[in-house]
Amino acid sequence: MNDMASDMASDMASISAEIPQYDLLVVGAGPAGLAAATRAAGLGLVTALIDEQPAPGGQIYRAVGSTPVQDRNILGADYWHGLELLEPFARSGARYLSSATVWSINRREPQAGGQPAGFEVAYSVSKGGEEPQASLLHCRHIILATGAQERPFPIPGWTLPGVITAGAGQILLKTSGVVPEGRTVLAGGGPLLYLLAYQYLNAGVKLDAILETTASSQWLQALPHAWSFLRSPYLGKGLTLMRAVRNAVPIVSGVTALEALAGANGQLAEVRYTAGGQSRSMAVDQLLLHQGVVPNTNLSRAVGAEHAWNDLQDCWEPVVDAWGATSVPQLSIAGDGAGIAGAMAAEHRGRIAAVHVAAALGRIDTAARDREAAPHQAALARATRGREFLEVLYRPATQFRRPVGDTIVCRCEEATAEQVRHAARIGCQGPNQMKAFLRCGMGPCQGRFCGLTVTELIADEQQRHPRDVGYYRLRFPTKPVTLGEIATLPQTPASREAVVRFKK
Repeated sequence: MNDMASDMASDMASISAEIPQYDLLVVGAGPAGLAAATRAAGLGLVTALIDEQPAPGGQIYRAVGSTPVQDRNILGADYWHGLELLEPFARSGARYLSSATVWSINRREPQAGGQPAGFEVAYSVSKGGEEPQASLLHCRHIILATGAQERPFPIPGWTLPGVITAGAGQILLKTSGVVPEGRTVLAGGGPLLYLLAYQYLNAGVKLDAILETTASSQWLQALPHAWSFLRSPYLGKGLTLMRAVRNAVPIVSGVTALEALAGANGQLAEVRYTAGGQSRSMAVDQLLLHQGVVPNTNLSRAVGAEHAWNDLQDCWEPVVDAWGATSVPQLSIAGDGAGIAGAMAAEHRGRIAAVHVAAALGRIDTAARDREAAPHQAALARATRGREFLEVLYRPATQFRRPVGDTIVCRCEEATAEQVRHAARIGCQGPNQMKAFLRCGMGPCQGRFCGLTVTELIADEQQRHPRDVGYYRLRFPTKPVTLGEIATLPQTPASREAVVRFKK
């Protein structure tokens, strides 16, 4: 028996030795991830950067090194700033894993032979239409730089062909140079909506209207924060952008209701809206929706980090300190995944997190960490100046966050707002119990498109605060994965535990 145990231990050590070992794994190749990986590698950490996309850039700088849109005036100078992050990263020595989806992160205890504690990360790589191949890596520390996602905008008809988010429209423009044709309307509020309109105008697209859902009263509510906004980097850029859009596109202000209607062919044909107390409609071919962005928290939740409800932004965000450290040892979060602050702020947060990790792993001392971080902390303060003004001004209206009736809430399971509300009325206490009632949050998106809405609907029906209602309990795998992928993984103690949890 002792010989058998010794042989098994030897086999496990051999398997473990074949798995790539890193000091730091950065998940997400947007501004925060690129900046973090570059700085960490520069400080001597053996670093890997993993990302779902085929090329680095994240959502903000999507396809910045390969976009077919070569006229720089179309996407604007802020977009092309992403090139300044790519070259230093390419020279940094950090390993780059592209088209790779992380679906499991497990705690890894110290190993025989001196291998330190950290994480075992399972991920799958899918390239060229081939079957995804699963792999493992080990790391001592993780920085999640998973960025933001668009806030759900559940209006009647938002699942119709012809209705997409503004973010999706921007991705099509950046990656493929695709722009809408025919009658096109943008609806909602927030900086991205006007940025996309500006980019479309630069690309020669005719926009029929912008249906603005920002109420006039929100300008008054934002006034106490105006002084910091006037000294912020957003002012000049925002004025230029807004002036160009308002001069070229009809703006309907104070929209309080929206509905997308289908034609005989089942495709979007009409948008109906209410403004100034009057209901109107217009024929459309494309409707692009947007009401802000929220942190992408699926990985951070699944790994067990503490989250809190942000009352100003009406969303969940991870609890992090000034260095990006979370409640989970050896796990940091940088960029918009830790709280929405914009691309430049994300970049500086990434560098701050990287120098903190370098100190935590003993590459530099605390004094060196503080010196390294100081200029980035100052730049972060400048980059976030004026954010409160924008957050208050563009806070989505309640009726667009808490739908009623037959409006689809969970797109994966086609659960409606009334079904969710009814379940709450008869005693469903939270999103996790809602899975048993309606399967909300159990589809391929794992709650990314319905989680916030389900929380708010339960809170609305039961007159509770969203923080008391809670959120889905997320478990690995956080993305769809086949049994074939799992079967190809090397057998380690952590991966066996992951398979057991998967079977449960």
